[in-house]
Amino acid sequence: MDASGLSKLLSPQGWALLGALPPYHPDAAMAISERLRSEGFDAELVAAALTQSRLRAKAREKFGDFADGMLFTPEGLEQATRLTVAAHHAGRFRQAGSTRVADLTCGIGADSLAIAGMGIAVLASEIDELTAALATVNLRHFEHAEVRHGDGLALDLEAEGVDAVFADPARRTRSGSRRHDPRAYAPPLDDVLAVRERVPALGVKVGPGIPHTAVPEDAEAPWVSVDGTVVEAGLWFGPLAPEGPGRSALVLHGDTARTLAGDGARGGVGPLAGYLYEPDGAVIRAGLVGTLATHLEGHLLDPTIAYVTCEAPSSAGEGLAAGYRVLDSMPFNVKRLRAYLRERGVGRITVKKRGTAVTPEQLRSQLALRGEGSATLVLTRIAGAQHVLVVEAL
Repeated sequence: MDASGLSKLLSPQGWALLGALPPYHPDAAMAISERLRSEGFDAELVAAALTQSRLRAKAREKFGDFADGMLFTPEGLEQATRLTVAAHHAGRFRQAGSTRVADLTCGIGADSLAIAGMGIAVLASEIDELTAALATVNLRHFEHAEVRHGDGLALDLEAEGVDAVFADPARRTRSGSRRHDPRAYAPPLDDVLAVRERVPALGVKVGPGIPHTAVPEDAEAPWVSVDGTVVEAGLWFGPLAPEGPGRSALVLHGDTARTLAGDGARGGVGPLAGYLYEPDGAVIRAGLVGTLATHLEGHLLDPTIAYVTCEAPSSAGEGLAAGYRVLDSMPFNVKRLRAYLRERGVGRITVKKRGTAVTPEQLRSQLALRGEGSATLVLTRIAGAQHVLVVEAL
């Protein structure tokens, strides 16, 4: 969608058309387009409305019902913070007592929306003109939110009365590939971090693949997962980092949130015990598997693999790891495993793996199982040797 398409979409006729479209379905989009054009609707308007209908349907995963009143670009939606995570960002500003936040790279306005929703004044800046226009639409309900088209790093933060700053640098190229090097962010991460010399209360959303070596020593750095998927990491400074410097994991499942912080200790290694825990991805990315093992009163099976084993189940792992009771274990051997499962009438298997090149699809094909039973298998290394564990979820 270009500026012309947006202008038509924001007209009374365009806005009414967008609101009247049925829930998006790809199989029906062509027929709807042809029908609307035959009824006299402008072809550019129809294309823009259907594009927004498609993006709104996709955006519901991040924004829920709020998506139905928002406008998007594909790139803006891709990078936009999920509303549940944005609420946690905004909570930091509220807890710090921030009164006017500058969102230097606001995109379509997701984080600004959450911050403004907590009653905090927002000055949102976006360097792309079309995206800035969409952010203006998305923030239209908040009189205390202002969107400007321009380079957020060029803002005179002191003159604007800003007492806290947020930034979400772009981490994709125009071709869609990810930028993993923080120096290749747009703007570069170092340029964003320099802002804390002017405003100490700085928060920066970064990619979850950021190396630990790139995390500043004065940053509180949480890795965040939503329903099992690691979605981002953050760098928080000054009043926005109440827990102080260090790495942590924030694990969100539905309406629940669990946090884990530690010093990144590697944890001990020992033999397989009666229970196995599979840490959430945020715990792994934050380098806190050893910390989790300590909380569980357990140890690692292998120093390089993120499985924790312990003698008894523990509530300390609730929300931070998936727990399993170990039913059996054996060195990995396809023939032996096939015989073991067939003896027990197992025809369906769920395969989890870490530290092995075997793929679940390959293993299922080799086992050629038949039967009504089911089993969960964990393929991993114990003391350097390939093993298969038979487990059941707690």
